[in-house]
Amino acid sequence: MNAQPTAQRTRIKICGLTRAQDVLAAVSAGVDAIGFVLYAQSPRAVSAQAAAQLAQLLPPFITPVLLFVNPEPGDVAAACALLPTALLQLHGDESPQTCSMLAGSAKRPYLRAARIPTGPAGADFDLVKYVLDYSQAQAILLDAHVEGFGGGGKAFNWSLLPPSVNAHLVLSGGLTAANVGDGIALLRPRCKSLAVDVSSAVEVDAPGGGTLKGIKDSEKINQFVAAVRAADQRLAGLP
Repeated sequence: MNAQPTAQRTRIKICGLTRAQDVLAAVSAGVDAIGFVLYAQSPRAVSAQAAAQLAQLLPPFITPVLLFVNPEPGDVAAACALLPTALLQLHGDESPQTCSMLAGSAKRPYLRAARIPTGPAGADFDLVKYVLDYSQAQAILLDAHVEGFGGGGKAFNWSLLPPSVNAHLVLSGGLTAANVGDGIALLRPRCKSLAVDVSSAVEVDAPGGGTLKGIKDSEKINQFVAAVRAADQRLAGLP
């Protein structure tokens, strides 16, 4: 008798949380990781102390992730002391040597953000070389290159990525409930495993347009998670 196909579960990270109720909504929706932005210039920034308080709401097996941009080693060490189970996400101009130093000092795995140009210029980004350069990273997070560092809600052209990348990838930048299934279908065959990371698309709509940065919408979180799960089922050939 032929075995039935099984779905490969795409891991989900919600980033840029600042409120307890949003952390609880993400946990209820079934996400795998919660991102806290420890970059003072971000509109979604929280202090390490606030991140630690929010992380206390997380049950086992949901991972807090601390996002840094060109941090001082002491700041990383202090934050990790407050959040003993957190992973690092290095989202600035950190070299491979700096990433290894920061992660080694903190004794934590790290995600390395690759900031990929939008438009045709994305074809010039050598992701294969980037993966080799940052071979110590647990995964490479793919984000669109925008002014500042992340959080712009912009997508790069996913189809321009190499057909085969020997790494675990995290797709980010401009993801929504409407397009995340397309991203999963396109990129999962190209890498070891694929996770997704969303921020802007699950925020509360601002009255004048855009979103209230750092303020999440529980309904949008649930819609995004449902879209990821539906994409997993489609790829597995399940009804």
